[in-house]
Amino acid sequence: MSIYNLSAEKILLQKIAEGDEFAFKHVFELYKSRVYSFVVKFVHSKADAEEIVQDTFFTIWQKRDTLPNIEHPRNYIYTIVRNKTYNYLNQASKNQKILAQIWANMQVEGNNIEDLTNFKDSELLIKQGLQNLPQQKQQIFKMSREEGLSHEEIAAQIGLSKSRVKNIIVETLKYLRHHLSINTLKISISALLTYLFSQS
Repeated sequence: MSIYNLSAEKILLQKIAEGDEFAFKHVFELYKSRVYSFVVKFVHSKADAEEIVQDTFFTIWQKRDTLPNIEHPRNYIYTIVRNKTYNYLNQASKNQKILAQIWANMQVEGNNIEDLTNFKDSELLIKQGLQNLPQQKQQIFKMSREEGLSHEEIAAQIGLSKSRVKNIIVETLKYLRHHLSINTLKISISALLTYLFSQS
């Protein structure tokens, strides 16, 4: 940020502190897209990201009497939004409903368990999840996904009924989705914490 822009934004904060709604709207328009882009990378929900952005600027307006003391407006705004994003993720990790929604938002069309957008760690997480399952479930899942065998072919090789093989694959996918939803959220929190510390 240039000295001119820094000075201009400090003047805007001073005007906001005085109750100038036009100045507040100007700062909102200046930062809303950048702040939204930051938040949505972590929460994986457009609606929740928009809510966090709105809450961020609501907080700025509520605490406008402190704005004249702010030396770096951009840092101040991002500190608020980082804290609110972290609080959201922290609450989500304790709330199965929110956790499930985050997972749903992260899935690509087709509901393929192997395809996690924005997470290169997905393959490793799947392998880790499989290791927690009984050997038979691991074997059947690998035969289906890695070898491309049909339920009937797997049933013939394993000595189980076709319906039982299908049920095992469904159970395995359900478990892996749960495993991924928890661990990808941990990755989001970890990434955000890394960002927080890098900015401190």
